[in-house]
Amino acid sequence: MLQDNFVKLLEESFRTNCDAPAITDYFTSEVFTYYTLAQEVAKLHMLFDACGLKGDDRVAIVGRNNPRWVIAYIAVVTYGSTAVPIMQDFDANDINHIIVHAQVRLLFTGDLFWDIIEPESTAKVKAVFSLSDFRCIYERDGERLTEFQRDILRHFNSRYPKGFLSGDIDYEAPPIEKAAMICYTSGTTGFSKGVLLTVGNLTSNVEFLLSKNVFGRGVRTLELLPLGHIFGLVCDMLAPLAAGAHITLLGRMPSVKLLVKALQGVRPHVVCTVPQVMERLARRTVLDRMHSGAVKLVSLVPTMNTLIEPAARKLLAHAFGGELRLVLVGGAPLNREIEQFLLRIKFPFTVAYGMTECAPLISYSPPEDFVPGSCGRIVSRMEAKVDSPEPARIPGEILVRGENVMQGYYRDKKDTARTFDADGWLHTGDAGTLDSGNVLRIRGRMETRVVMPDGTVVYPEEIESMLNVMDGVMESLVAMHEGRLTAFVVPDYEQADHMGLGMNGIRELMEDNLAALNAALGADIQVSKIELYPSEFEKTPKMSIRRYLYTK
Repeated sequence: MLQDNFVKLLEESFRTNCDAPAITDYFTSEVFTYYTLAQEVAKLHMLFDACGLKGDDRVAIVGRNNPRWVIAYIAVVTYGSTAVPIMQDFDANDINHIIVHAQVRLLFTGDLFWDIIEPESTAKVKAVFSLSDFRCIYERDGERLTEFQRDILRHFNSRYPKGFLSGDIDYEAPPIEKAAMICYTSGTTGFSKGVLLTVGNLTSNVEFLLSKNVFGRGVRTLELLPLGHIFGLVCDMLAPLAAGAHITLLGRMPSVKLLVKALQGVRPHVVCTVPQVMERLARRTVLDRMHSGAVKLVSLVPTMNTLIEPAARKLLAHAFGGELRLVLVGGAPLNREIEQFLLRIKFPFTVAYGMTECAPLISYSPPEDFVPGSCGRIVSRMEAKVDSPEPARIPGEILVRGENVMQGYYRDKKDTARTFDADGWLHTGDAGTLDSGNVLRIRGRMETRVVMPDGTVVYPEEIESMLNVMDGVMESLVAMHEGRLTAFVVPDYEQADHMGLGMNGIRELMEDNLAALNAALGADIQVSKIELYPSEFEKTPKMSIRRYLYTK
């Protein structure tokens, strides 16, 4: 049973931490304390009053991560309306469709994004505001809101004649069952659905992270994930703000070089990221510096000794800024060889599992309780089971229910009914195993698994994970092609150059990789060939490959 409300948790944090930094923009160095953040929220609440915004109205936010993105979202949910965060990486058609489908009344947008929004999409939008300075850039009826925003400081001083005090930070707690946000997914299947998440869903996740002491007053975080995605929104924004942490917004997923520079400048205590970023950082900042030429990580781990381990740990810790306490990896399983490497050097990391429909957490364990090869234990207020005759040994679909689980898909009763069974279990579409200790292990997606002629079940993601740490491989996708199991590989041309390899050399290297891969897989599963793919695969915001674009 929930004891709190995430809106009241934010209120308490803003009051308690008034003098502490809350948000910093890495590129502009603009800083908002918890006090100035609350001030800006109060100004937007006055604007919402002027707009006649109601509790069941929806307010969309689309743009790159910046402090005003955060302020706009906080203002919407603390006002009691429903936020509709839209991923900055969505194409123009998706953005316009979401604005119409969600029946958006107000829109906050980055100035560049305003150029791609069609007039027809804003037919029911009352007003549009810029995420660069909150100025009104469009209103449907007259100029009243434009004038109100121009004179917002006078209105603010009139509302608070004695000054804005900590006691003025007072938000009404919305009902637990009320819709707090509609989060549109952009998954590997290509279908975008509006996930209706309640105040209770978000509260449960924020409470859980606070109970695990992931964040606290003064804890520094470097935000890498898009705030339009539920992983970034809850783990990189809501939970840190509820704890009094200091968030530095990077704004976009950077190159490894820029990321290392930012990490060393911010010196974060906590970083939330996806496996691809963690894997690239480990390879580029540690392995390439410890060894001349190319090296297979899989061959390094067994030979590490007490002299190598501290040196590797020191290199990676330095890359993260030197004061790291936790890297939380989510969005997909971590490569097993990278995981073994991190465990050997005693690096502070853990792997969590979740989905948008669970706001997002399903499983998590702190580093000291992390079980290798897993993605943690089922979180509190949630229950899970695996649809399998032997859930601990034979993979089956993961089913969940509890406080984290969504109300359903917005304006989509058919998909909602398909996702839940008669007993209220949500079908995740992921395959895995669950042992008696509630430790969850992910194998892959149910829809991507391949059944071989002899009945052997293959999960392509597991083969890709093995391939992705081999020499010359940047990323891979395994699928049935012309009746044979085939690996499509995007070469790591930077590494190939370092190794002095041209295209013929890359092809020969891939033949060696294929032989090593099949030897590791065993006789039951064999990949017929590796085909080179010319460019990186298109991905979702959490860096998962949009498989449907390539497997047809």
